[in-house]
Amino acid sequence: VEPILADRDFTTTPVIAMLNGMGGTPLIEQYLVWGEIAKILAGKGVKVARTLVGNHITSLEMAGCSLTLLSADDDLLTLWDAPVETPGLRWGC
Repeated sequence: VEPILADRDFTTTPVIAMLNGMGGTPLIEQYLVWGEIAKILAGKGVKVARTLVGNHITSLEMAGCSLTLLSADDDLLTLWDAPVETPGLRWGC
């Protein structure tokens, strides 16, 4: 988390946080990792507006997770909240 936060200031706008499992890490472990990341982000003054945790872009049985933080203004949050129906992602349909 520290290298991501050192790369840019995420305290000025809310963020969308995406924790992606690589394929071999159980979902419950991904949520445990997310819980620790959320504490770090809150401690650094980063406001998380939306989260996405799960296996979305995977590699065959590869262990671990990747974290993506996206600065999100109101327009982007509106687009994020819109219904989506794709092979890899679905909500609000």
